[in-house]
Amino acid sequence: MLEHGGRLLRAVRQYAIAREDWLDLSSGIAPWSYPIPPIPLDAWARLPETDDGLEDAARRYYRATQLLPVAGSQAAIQALPTLRPAGRVGVLSPCYAEHPQAWRRAGHEVVELDETQAETELDSLDVLVLVNPNNPTGRRVSRERLLAWHARLAERGGWLLVDEAFMDNTPEHSVTDCAERPGLIVLRSFGKFFGLAGVRLGCVVAEPSLLQRLAELLGPWTVSGPTRVLAQACFADHAAHQAQIERCALASERLAALLQGCGLAPSGGCDLFQYVRSAQAAHLHDFLARRGILVRLFEQPAAVRLGLPANAADEQRLARALADYQKETA
Repeated sequence: MLEHGGRLLRAVRQYAIAREDWLDLSSGIAPWSYPIPPIPLDAWARLPETDDGLEDAARRYYRATQLLPVAGSQAAIQALPTLRPAGRVGVLSPCYAEHPQAWRRAGHEVVELDETQAETELDSLDVLVLVNPNNPTGRRVSRERLLAWHARLAERGGWLLVDEAFMDNTPEHSVTDCAERPGLIVLRSFGKFFGLAGVRLGCVVAEPSLLQRLAELLGPWTVSGPTRVLAQACFADHAAHQAQIERCALASERLAALLQGCGLAPSGGCDLFQYVRSAQAAHLHDFLARRGILVRLFEQPAAVRLGLPANAADEQRLARALADYQKETA
């Protein structure tokens, strides 16, 4: 199993700090969860049905013509590589590590590329995979470039797979509205923007024939009844969407300014996290963890990613710890 953020219980054991005393910034998940609507008993007692309105609500929210809800986008990440014969797959790196692992596991040749290399190598690829905005760097590739890449791949029956797990904050940059085109596949993650990662919901946006093949592979009832009720309520709460977008943007700006002021200028980021490359990343991670602040450590390249503090008190706690770190390393 690959390493991920959110491993709070492991940190509790490793650092002998009680769970309630931690500030967990290790996941790029909005720290303000949408309210849970009333869940009728039927949603728990009956098998879920696919004509309950969830797909319609998701299509409106994502501006998509066709999509398939799945049990978290992770389910699609693992399944999609099995729907193609073995080929040459480019992955824009660094990125979410589950992507290259899934393609390698399915027998594909995986080459990790930067954006310039992707442009020059594209005609030798069967599939190009990227996260946009990228996890963990926050790099974003323009719609125009993505659609141009897709057109070149599609001419040869190739795929462009775009993981838009962090796109809800900037929906104007999404390509979901174009994903009815053959060979363009977009993954969307519900839990990050809505602050409800525990419900395990994602959506795959693609042409109908591919969605049908994926649905047959994953089998029935992949999304639970309670999740279907909850997600419909969240997708329909338009006023809350804008409020969440604005709240995340302001918090991300404050976090970037805080890091900059402590000599840790972000190397990248988006409205749900900030990313800092540093040769001392492991030391910074441990320094903060010993003070009950958990951030996400990356080894290649050495970096940390910090999620958004939820309130002023959390920001101040982080600021104090970073000021101490700055003094120690001066």
